Amino acid sequence: MSRREPAGTGTGPASATSAAAPTPRASQGFALRPLTHPEVARPLFDFAAAPWPHEAPAFAFGVWTTPGPERLVAAVLAERAGSAAFLHGPVITTEDGPDEPLDVAAQLVTALLDHAGTTGVVTLYARPQGLDRIWVRFGFIPVPEVALPPGLAGRAGVGLYAWRGGSALWSLRQPADA
Repeated sequence: MSRREPAGTGTGPASATSAAAPTPRASQGFALRPLTHPEVARPLFDFAAAPWPHEAPAFAFGVWTTPGPERLVAAVLAERAGSAAFLHGPVITTEDGPDEPLDVAAQLVTALLDHAGTTGVVTLYARPQGLDRIWVRFGFIPVPEVALPPGLAGRAGVGLYAWRGGSALWSLRQPADA
């Protein structure tokens, strides 16, 4: 069983196009909430030289500065193909951003995992990006590239982690609808 840390993001369904959203988490002058328009995260991905999704993100979460004028300082996006999704990010700016970027990354991953479970996503894939501690903490395991379903194959990067329903005990055989 994986160890999950509470994100305080609620359990309501949300997506990049949904009006329903988890309760934002505010801490250390930052608020976490769904990105209703994921394209606002594009400058963060460009700055971090992180690949942008091939398709429009199915769901996304961001962290904004609070109070005062809001500025997006972190984001994670997910492309979806059937019951599988491919994570892009998390990306976090350290320029006037959070003092604990790994904690913010963990909060973004928690929100995304909670949301994925409510939308029928069974398997999530992610590139290491030097965040091995985050992936392992949440039950992601290293898998070979051939584990990616055809709809998600060909994404940039080296190495691959996968999460399936919070359990590291699973087969590489894909569900019929993946």
